[in-house]
Amino acid sequence: MPSTAPALARHTPAYEIRADYTDTTITVYQAYAPGIGAPAARDGRFPLAWKRDRMTWIKPSFLWMMYRCGWGAKEGQETVLAVEITREGFDLALESACLSHYVPRLHGDHDAWRRTLKSSPARVQWDPERDLHLRPLPHRSLQLGLSGPMTRRYADDWVHSIRDVTPLARTIHALVREGDTARAADLLPRERPYPAAPAALIVNR
Repeated sequence: MPSTAPALARHTPAYEIRADYTDTTITVYQAYAPGIGAPAARDGRFPLAWKRDRMTWIKPSFLWMMYRCGWGAKEGQETVLAVEITREGFDLALESACLSHYVPRLHGDHDAWRRTLKSSPARVQWDPERDLHLRPLPHRSLQLGLSGPMTRRYADDWVHSIRDVTPLARTIHALVREGDTARAADLLPRERPYPAAPAALIVNR
């Protein structure tokens, strides 16, 4: 797979959605215990045991997912999934989302923001992006939280494919440990700026 290095060489805005996407789909990452992750990858859909009544967080950044799951080594996150979903669904979630933290110049009234957050079916959280050593970078990475009916739509309507990318994660991690960051970077999924992002979710606007 092509490297993300050329994209990261440019000036990266502090808040920007970067993802591996096509004209119709976008890839997001999640990590689960094998009891959920293995059947999801095998069947290309989430099993009935996947809880559709709980908030779920999807992450377009492969390296942020590696930071979160410890390269697939953390308990309960041993199976790393690349979930290819429709851009239509992803964009709908963004359009319905509220920032997970209060920004006075964007939200004005704190109580109004809390009411919006509570009623929103999706929320956006910005966390420091990570490098190959999982160290924080100065720009942010998107996490998109889905709840209620939107969680069910994600699991049952938006999924185009689900792949187990745990072997890829382990290969990249091994190369990083060996000091071969150039080869590791060459294996990273190609992530580039995503064209859709509501202005209210971009904190520095």
